[in-house]
Amino acid sequence: MNNCSLIGRITREIELRYTTGDNPTAVARFSIAIDRPVKSGGEKQTDFPNIVVFGKMAENLERYMGKGRLIGVQGRIQTGSYTNKEGKKVYTTEVVANNVEYLDWGKDAPEYQRQKEREAMENVPEGFQGVEDDDIPL
Repeated sequence: MNNCSLIGRITREIELRYTTGDNPTAVARFSIAIDRPVKSGGEKQTDFPNIVVFGKMAENLERYMGKGRLIGVQGRIQTGSYTNKEGKKVYTTEVVANNVEYLDWGKDAPEYQRQKEREAMENVPEGFQGVEDDDIPL
């Protein structure tokens, strides 16, 4: 069985690219910071696993999430390798996500998210009116 569930904060801006070919697929890459449990008096330790997300979920992540946002990731661990420019073999480990949950929303969003929301309000198509989050009924 190869299954993992992680909760952490995005550590850098999400890198979104598309595969080449007849049917391009979105591929998002980023890492998250996950604090390890610490014994009392122990030094804080953090892991930074690399995450890969495909398809519409990758596009939505790049659009709505950013550095510092808390997310939950479910997926599988995948290893690989490649040869770098110096001719040395480099081994990789990443989590290929099949589900991502956004765990922090709303007014607690970092400035990054508020900026993206302002940009979205400025780019409303002609004939439509932008709607603020506070105006949406629950």
